[in-house]
Amino acid sequence: MSAKPLPSLEGAAGDLYRASAAAGRLCVQRCADCCRWRHPPRLWCTACGSDRAEYAPVSGRGRIFTWTVTHQAFHPAFAADVPYAVVVTELEEGVRIVSGTRGLPHAELALDLPVEVELEERAPGVCLPVVRPAGSARRA
Repeated sequence: MSAKPLPSLEGAAGDLYRASAAAGRLCVQRCADCCRWRHPPRLWCTACGSDRAEYAPVSGRGRIFTWTVTHQAFHPAFAADVPYAVVVTELEEGVRIVSGTRGLPHAELALDLPVEVELEERAPGVCLPVVRPAGSARRA
């Protein structure tokens, strides 16, 4: 079985996001001019066009905005995981994050379901977000 692909670690727009995640902190990019949150990280703000950004911690608390359950592996490394859910969570801050799930049966997925985002280490220095039902997140 091949290793699961990891997100590209290239590109300055996401460097601070990846570094924060690797350190166990969920931080999201925000425009330094209009304060609009944006994820995934980008070079320019889609609201005001500014190229100035900062990273700030977010609560990790949110609600499921939408989801899909994947029944076909589009990469051989995911064959043993199907079916798996991919969810979009809208955080309390208003920004949305795409992730996988942990401890959340597909039959329990629902719009506005309260969830908590945690960071899961996938490789040394690479942490990706996953969501769990609110109140059930593992505590370090």
